[in-house]
Amino acid sequence: MPVRRFIQCDVFSPVPTQGNGLAVVVDADGLSDDAMQRFAAWTNLAETTFLLPPTDPLADYRVRIFTPMREMPFAGHPTLGSCASWLHAGGVPREPGLVRQQCGVGIVPVRIESGGRFAFDAPPTAVRPMDPATRAAIVEALALEPGSIVRCAELQNGPVWQAFELTSAQAVLAADASRVRWPTFRSIGLIGPRPAGDACDWEVRMLAPSSGMSEDPITGSLNAAIARWRRAEGRLGAATTVAQGTAIGRSGRVSVSPDGDAVWIGGQVHVLVAGTLTL
Repeated sequence: MPVRRFIQCDVFSPVPTQGNGLAVVVDADGLSDDAMQRFAAWTNLAETTFLLPPTDPLADYRVRIFTPMREMPFAGHPTLGSCASWLHAGGVPREPGLVRQQCGVGIVPVRIESGGRFAFDAPPTAVRPMDPATRAAIVEALALEPGSIVRCAELQNGPVWQAFELTSAQAVLAADASRVRWPTFRSIGLIGPRPAGDACDWEVRMLAPSSGMSEDPITGSLNAAIARWRRAEGRLGAATTVAQGTAIGRSGRVSVSPDGDAVWIGGQVHVLVAGTLTL
């Protein structure tokens, strides 16, 4: 069996092991879809990625992203972790300081920043009214107080999110993630403001992920979708910092930085394991 380069990294936290873990198969040529899915199930992480030569001449590399159960067209922490891993393994971008990743939603630019930080440009996001029956089912399952709901929408930037903005971070953290499970409930996003003067501006949670966990530690694609939602409604404003993972003992930190038409979703990546894999 071929020996392939393999990296495991931690994404979206300044503290190693306090972010979201990602497994990266650097040399994925020759692996079948079934082999990729089996390996992603074996790692049992939220996502595992497989790096391949690009088929788009504008891209630096191509990535395929798998949860333990299915393939994803796009995901945030796999984007930053795959970029950091590609560079760690010797990849050189065509344009200094900017990597162009090819994935299921097309080309995603990734900016190389200082101190092990990276940021991707949030892909376009479709914003739709949430189906009333879906909204009612989520509100009932999570026992959300109707007065705590500021607004809600269905968002799609590859994945589809059922997003609720609540009145406070306290309301977000009070939700019981054990009450919602995939596939009955899928990808519920909660966001609420942190108290004034806090180091972070918002608290975010992603409940009912398809990885089998009660909630995702840190979710770049959800934060990207929420940022595009807020931008579309004129509510994004200046750069902000989002906390995620608090409810499960993680220290996720996601930066949201508007820049013209772009919205950069950033965070730190730590390469924790680098070696080889026989697969």
